[in-house]
Amino acid sequence: MTVKLGLNIDHVATLRNARGGTEPKLEDAARAALGMGAESIVIHLRHDRRHIKDADVEKLCKLFPGRIHLECAATAEMERIALKYKPASVCLVPEFEGERTTRGGLNLNASNTARIKKITNNLRKANIAVSLFINPAAADARAAKNIGADIVELCTAKYSEAKNKKESAALLEDLAVCSILARELGLEVHAGHGLDYSNAAAVANLDGMECLNIGFAIIAKSVFIGLAGALLEMTDAVK
Repeated sequence: MTVKLGLNIDHVATLRNARGGTEPKLEDAARAALGMGAESIVIHLRHDRRHIKDADVEKLCKLFPGRIHLECAATAEMERIALKYKPASVCLVPEFEGERTTRGGLNLNASNTARIKKITNNLRKANIAVSLFINPAAADARAAKNIGADIVELCTAKYSEAKNKKESAALLEDLAVCSILARELGLEVHAGHGLDYSNAAAVANLDGMECLNIGFAIIAKSVFIGLAGALLEMTDAVK
């Protein structure tokens, strides 16, 4: 099975916002990415709106129905936005004040589970597929299944930051075991966070893996070789 690729275009928005104008246009990046074989366009609407804006969500969902994957915190505000603009899918992620980037999976303890389950149910009733961003742990995969998610996205942050081959191999094993379990539970399996041209292939080759969501590495390389070239190189890497 060929692993699908979701391109996160948050940092195209970061570049646009640096000058406060309209260029580069996110829809141009999305159109190019989908034309080059990306399965979906990933956007993260954060509480502080530091890259993606509400208007971006609205426009992209209208222009590319069925292809937008919205990442957001599990809050009432984000639930309302998702229900209003109806992306194809929503990934619920943890979000903390002042963080530079997402650092790990959702905390699926008893106090959080009820809130996440309610949001999940409401989104699924609106025909929006729901993904939960989780740490690669068996308990979290089972919790996601009990919550009613359609998809789990395994957090690859620790794997991507491994300091040596031994640590990398151990963390890849955790991802492998969780991927197999999630598939056995009937969940679609995605992975992402910190993946780049040197480490994505090993994750793509895991049993049960269906999609990698990658952003920064591709956008960074596109500065030098263009978005089409950067996407093609990543597509070749994960194949």
